[in-house]
Amino acid sequence: MAWFKRTQKGIQTATEDKKDVPKGLWYKSPTGKIVDAEQLEKNFYVSPEDGYHVRIGSKEYFEILFDDNKFKELDKNLSSKDPLKFEDKKKYVDRLKEAQDKTNLKDAVRTAVGKSNGNDLVIACMDFSFIGGSMGSVVGEKIARAADHSLKHKIPFVMISKSGGARMMEAALSLMQMAKTSAKLAQLADAGIPYISLCTDPTTGGTTASFAMLGDINIAEPGALIGFAGPRVVRDTTGKELPEGFQTAEFVLEHGFLDFITPRQELKQKINLYLDLITNRPLSN
Repeated sequence: MAWFKRTQKGIQTATEDKKDVPKGLWYKSPTGKIVDAEQLEKNFYVSPEDGYHVRIGSKEYFEILFDDNKFKELDKNLSSKDPLKFEDKKKYVDRLKEAQDKTNLKDAVRTAVGKSNGNDLVIACMDFSFIGGSMGSVVGEKIARAADHSLKHKIPFVMISKSGGARMMEAALSLMQMAKTSAKLAQLADAGIPYISLCTDPTTGGTTASFAMLGDINIAEPGALIGFAGPRVVRDTTGKELPEGFQTAEFVLEHGFLDFITPRQELKQKINLYLDLITNRPLSN
């Protein structure tokens, strides 16, 4: 005899009373480790099982770096136009609207000023969720204006890169941002204002070829993909097999393009330590 016997047939549960497992309760890292989503958030979105750094955006980085998550966002409503009337599978204006509605962002970078360990800091942070973190006119303009804010108020500048490269829908206008942002960073250097570049996963294309590699100190998160062209393009162009770990942060550090690799849990402490040393100010606690 079965240990369970249904005493009532045709049991129905109202839809609003059904207890579905909520989405996002668990996170599975690329190595197959399963992590509780709440535990992951408390650990700065780094898997405690294998140290994998989950991709996060400006919201999370601002929470990590600004004291009490208090900051003033700069040029909040700046958004892209479509001067080239670009259209591929869909119109660029439609793609922009779709990205804005989906992400609740105006474009692929946010800039803000606030306190970090009690000291003023300007941060520009890219969001990969907005058209692959691609660099268009607005991205370049917001970074340039953030650098201007640093220059005017003599505040250190941190750039957090996370990008697939230049935005093809803006063609040469996108590529021009490489020169514009690089010129602004040169002005910071001339004024003796520190600039720290943080490369996260992925940092590629025109981003790598400009502001991402121009820091007074260039740092990266563990395991981040950093390069100009993708591994397949490099392999096909050179006709050679690529070494193990090619274009990872660790490989780039070994070959002299980075100064340090900094785990996300230590990011706020290390950035402020670097700034203390560069500016010769008392070391932060």
